[in-house]
Amino acid sequence: MNLPHYLRALRGISTRELLRFVHQRERFISALVRPLVWLFIFAAGFRSTLGLSPTPPYETYILYEEYITPGLIGMIQLFNGMQSSLSMVYDREMGNMRTLLISPLPRWFLLVAKLLAGTLVSILQVYAFLLVAWLYDVRTPPEGYLGVLPALLLSGLMLGALGLLLSSFIEQLENFAGVMNFVIFPMFFLSTALYPLWKLQESSQLLHTLAQYNPFSQAVELIRFALYGQFNIYASIYTLSALTLFLSAAVIGYNPSKGMMQKKGGKS
Repeated sequence: MNLPHYLRALRGISTRELLRFVHQRERFISALVRPLVWLFIFAAGFRSTLGLSPTPPYETYILYEEYITPGLIGMIQLFNGMQSSLSMVYDREMGNMRTLLISPLPRWFLLVAKLLAGTLVSILQVYAFLLVAWLYDVRTPPEGYLGVLPALLLSGLMLGALGLLLSSFIEQLENFAGVMNFVIFPMFFLSTALYPLWKLQESSQLLHTLAQYNPFSQAVELIRFALYGQFNIYASIYTLSALTLFLSAAVIGYNPSKGMMQKKGGKS
C-alpha cells in the first residue's frame, strides 16, 4: 500500500460521511437548534455581564452570551462526536463496518480517517452556528473566526475519539442512547461551558475539581481563548493528551485480537 491508496481511502470515507450528513437534514437541524436554544433562551435569562479577571481572553467584563458561545461550540462537537460513533455502531450491525475493516489498509488508519471525516462535519456545523450567532449580534473579534479553526480541529478530534472509544464497547444500537446521555450530560454540566471555573469553586470545591480535570472543559477553554486570538498552552496539551489516550484505547478496542471485538465473538 502506498500514499495514493491511503489518500483515496481517506477521500472515500470523508465523502461518505459528508454525503450522509447532507442527506440527514434533521441531524444538521438538531445540531444547530440545540445550541441556539441555549443561546437565545437560557442566556437571555442570564443576560448580564460577568465580572471576570482581566486576563486573556477576557476583558474586565464580558457578556454572558459571549462567554457561553465557546461552550455551545463544544456542545456541537460533543454531540457530533457521539453521533459519529452512533453511525459506527449502526454500520457494525448492518455489516458495512466489516467490509471497511477487512480492507488491506491498517485498521488504525481507517479509524483515524473516520474520525477526521466526523470532525470536518462538526466544524461545518460550528461555523453555521457562529453565523447565526453573528446575526444575533453575538460576535468575537474578526480574526477569531479563522484563528479558532486549529482549536476546533483538535477539540473535535478529541471528542470524536471519545465517541469512537465508547462505540467499541457497545454491541447494540438500542444501548447507545443511554450510554451517550450518561457521558454527554455529566461532561457538559461539569465543565466551564456555562460558568467560569472560579464560580464553580465558590459553589463547591468538588465541582471545581471535576470541572478542572474534565477534558471537555479544556476543549472549551482552548476554543474560548482561540476565539479571542489567544493560545492556551495548558488546554492544548491537555486536549492533545486526551486525544492520544482516547484514540489509542479506541484502536485497541477495535482490534479483534486485543480489544472488545474479541469479547464480542470477533464481530467487526
